[in-house]
Amino acid sequence: MTFSVTARCLNTGDLGIAISTAVPAVGNRCIYVKVDVGAIATQSFTNVMLGTHGIKLLELGLSPDNAITSLLEEDENKEQRQVGVIDSLGRAFAWTGTKCVDWAGHLVGSDHVVAGNMLVSKDTIMVMSASFQSTSGELSNRLLTALEAGQNAGGDKRGRVSAALLVASKQAKRYHNLRVDAHSDPVNELRRIYNLTKKRYD
Repeated sequence: MTFSVTARCLNTGDLGIAISTAVPAVGNRCIYVKVDVGAIATQSFTNVMLGTHGIKLLELGLSPDNAITSLLEEDENKEQRQVGVIDSLGRAFAWTGTKCVDWAGHLVGSDHVVAGNMLVSKDTIMVMSASFQSTSGELSNRLLTALEAGQNAGGDKRGRVSAALLVASKQAKRYHNLRVDAHSDPVNELRRIYNLTKKRYD
C-alpha cells in the first residue's frame, strides 16, 4: 500500500524518511525518527510497535537487524509487515513479509533503504534508490526527490492520497516534519509545502 525511502546523511548525520500511500495520513502511523538514534518506516499492514519499540531498541544499542528481528519474532502477523530501518551508524535492515501484496519488496543500499508494497512494479523502488544516490545536498531534498522519482515510476497501484517527510537533525533549521494527509496529488503537494517551508526558514 506504500512506498518509502529511509536514510541517513553521511556528512551531517541527519536521519529521515519520505513516504507516500493510497490511504489518508501516512505520516501519522508509519514513520519514526530520532536524532542520533535511527529511522524506521513500518508499512503494509502497519504495526506501530515496530516503530516505537524499534527506536527504543536502537537507542539501547541494538543493530537494526537484531532490533527488528526480535520484534518480528513476537508478531504473529509478521508476514504481512514491511519495515525499513537505518541507524545513526548507517547500519540498515529491511523486511518484506511473504504475505505483503504484490508488487512488494525492498532494496538496501549505502545509507538508505527503499521499500514498497502493492506497487505498480519493482521500478518504483529501483528508481528511488538510484535517485537518492545521485542527488546531492540536504537529506530532506534527497528524500523528497527520491519519493518523486518513485511516484513518477508508478508508485502505489491503487492511487494517491497521502505523503509525509520527517527528518531529524542536530541543526534545527534542517528539521522537517511535513504531512499531506489527503490530496489528489500528495507527493507534488508535499514538494510545494517543502519549498514554502524552505523559503520561510532558510
